Amino acid sequence: MDVIQRIAEELNVNPRQVAAAAELLDSGSTVPFIARYRKEATGGLDDTQLRTLEDRLFYLRELNERRQTIIDSIRNQGKLTPELEQSLLAAETKTLLEDLYLPYKPKRRTKAQIAREAGLEPLLDALLADRGLIPEQAALAYLNPEQQINDAAEALEGARQILMERLSEDAELLHALRERIWERGVLQASVATGKAEQAAKFKDYFDYREPIAKIPSHRALALFRGRNEDLLNLTLLAAADDPTEQQLCAQFTAQRLPADPNGSPADVWLVESARLAWKIKLFTRIDLDLKQRLREAAEQEAIKVFAKNLRDLLLTAPAGPKTTLGLDPGIRTGVKAAVVDATGKLLATATIYPHQPKNQWRESIATLAQLVQTHQVNLISIGNGTASRETDQLVADLFKQHPEIKAQKITVSEAGASVYSASELAAKEFPELDVSLRGAVSIARRLQDPLAELVKIEPKAIGVGQYQHDVNQTQLARTLDAVVEDCVNAVGVDVNTASAALLRQVAGLNGSISENIVAYRDANGPFVNRRQLKNVNRFGEKTFEQAAGFLRVMHGDNPLDASAVHPEAYPLVNTILDDTGKTINELIGQSQFLRSLNAANYTTADFGLPTVTDILRELEKPGRDPRPEFKSAQFKAGVEKITDLKPGMQLEGMVTNVANFGAFVDVGVHQDGLVHISHLADEFVKDPHQVIKTGDLVKVTVLEVDLARQRISLSMKKNPDRSDIASAEKPQKTPGKAQKTVQPATPSALGDALAKALSKKSG
Repeated sequence: MDVIQRIAEELNVNPRQVAAAAELLDSGSTVPFIARYRKEATGGLDDTQLRTLEDRLFYLRELNERRQTIIDSIRNQGKLTPELEQSLLAAETKTLLEDLYLPYKPKRRTKAQIAREAGLEPLLDALLADRGLIPEQAALAYLNPEQQINDAAEALEGARQILMERLSEDAELLHALRERIWERGVLQASVATGKAEQAAKFKDYFDYREPIAKIPSHRALALFRGRNEDLLNLTLLAAADDPTEQQLCAQFTAQRLPADPNGSPADVWLVESARLAWKIKLFTRIDLDLKQRLREAAEQEAIKVFAKNLRDLLLTAPAGPKTTLGLDPGIRTGVKAAVVDATGKLLATATIYPHQPKNQWRESIATLAQLVQTHQVNLISIGNGTASRETDQLVADLFKQHPEIKAQKITVSEAGASVYSASELAAKEFPELDVSLRGAVSIARRLQDPLAELVKIEPKAIGVGQYQHDVNQTQLARTLDAVVEDCVNAVGVDVNTASAALLRQVAGLNGSISENIVAYRDANGPFVNRRQLKNVNRFGEKTFEQAAGFLRVMHGDNPLDASAVHPEAYPLVNTILDDTGKTINELIGQSQFLRSLNAANYTTADFGLPTVTDILRELEKPGRDPRPEFKSAQFKAGVEKITDLKPGMQLEGMVTNVANFGAFVDVGVHQDGLVHISHLADEFVKDPHQVIKTGDLVKVTVLEVDLARQRISLSMKKNPDRSDIASAEKPQKTPGKAQKTVQPATPSALGDALAKALSKKSG
């Protein structure tokens, strides 16, 4: 219950809600199913809360398992005291738990261990107990030539190694100093010697300093990438503009003994030992810990941003079930064309060569005209890669020469299309089709229904994240898979048209069951009701419970099968029909009448007010699609490459990616421009995701074009001024003037900081 209580406090909900959700998750229920169909049990926890709950449940259970392992290990060593056990049980993070375990953790043979074996630990204990001793004299009693301890200096050095190890494994001391350096420390970057030219992309970090706790995720990941590529050096400074900080931390370390720097010879020896412990052991450990903390926080934020962008992209408005011509632009290799019908079935393919070196412009238009007219194409989907604008112009000329063609042309992102083309899934679907032509099929389909097509591609290959290859890949995949699952189930899936790749994202389904559904459909024809799903191999009762509500049977035996109403609630709908005297066809879509019904009149022991309310709302518009209305960007004629852009030019574009520092916008020049966070709106914006999302159509003004670095600066302000670009656009070389000045601290103040730090939770 400690885990349940803690999660409840973090989510600010009742522990009963958390306990119910945990029980459902443990029983095999999925987050989409719980969020949609078990609102009474969880008190209405939504999918976002449930995902957080699921993650925290996993973390805290793993923490408890590690806690028990550590307790057992120390107990087996015969060193577990009641006080230590209580501290271990109270540790709320893995970091603090490992700090406490550090003195008891099996380790390689250290200098301190060698000194203990030489019998020098009693010397240290004697100096700690009696400060009146003269270290050099006391050490003479511990000489041991057999253990290479031949004089007092060697004996004292061994004792010092033991003390340094003790201090470095003092959990409270380590925690307090770690938190202090996190609050006051500064991370400094510089270019690696002789690599200025090679590291040009990291130019902004050649002379860089910033408080470590304030470094935003995108800068942190850039710094670590530069370090990992051996192009940047990263150095942690104990404090900004405070050269005494190292000395103060060393003095505070000595206070743990305690020792007086102006006291007896033993005190002086202890203080020097504490200084070396801080410099060699503690600060080295803290340096690694804080860089790791910064990296983990940056990775979590990057994954969070990627997840938001992926959700927005997956829920982009679909153009709908219309015959579509997909064009995968290319220059030397030609433009690949593929026509798919309203259901995404491939009808025809072709390769045309309108661009250099063949320049078959007229022949290409003739081929496109034949494809469009033969198959009655409604939409032309153009990939936004190389030669996209040139191909867009080709289609514009097609419309001019053939005014009878009424198709609409739209440019779409082709991110991940090449990944799909070469995938096992694509090879299985189109075994005889050339890899390049498969990409054109994908480009056509992703215009019809982005969600249905993008689920075929590994999420991180879609390219809407920042530094996605630098973050924890397991955590990234787990988070993105959850986003895909939530999006698919929010929209619902037509069981008679969905691919196996789309079906496998439905709550409760996996790859083999999804393939079994397709095989059953191919062998027996379209499903006519949800009950038939139980005839599918391995589609058992638990699977039916989890998946049925998200699978739609359009134009089947029962109109409810085309809705989000779960089959388990059909008896409740029948009760409503009996009470109102209407048939299901007379009730569906009657918004005014349905809103006049009192949901409370139909609640039962099994179906509470939230479920009944959901059912009545669903009956108003069964299977409603939560995605927005389809719109497309209109790129400006004559603006086809970055050299065509001029400051002050106003353009329309589509948001392709959102980061914490701003948004990237495709304005049709093969290079996305950046709208810095300071230019997203006329008012202050704290989080770009609050005002913009991937897929949005926006109007922008060109601020600056950097041809050398292929960078485009844009603004969404009504009357932008180039001079008001925020200084935050580039990382600080030194802590900014607005930053609070760090005053030198006294050892006593540092002692107060210890008490404060010990009351905090270390991450």
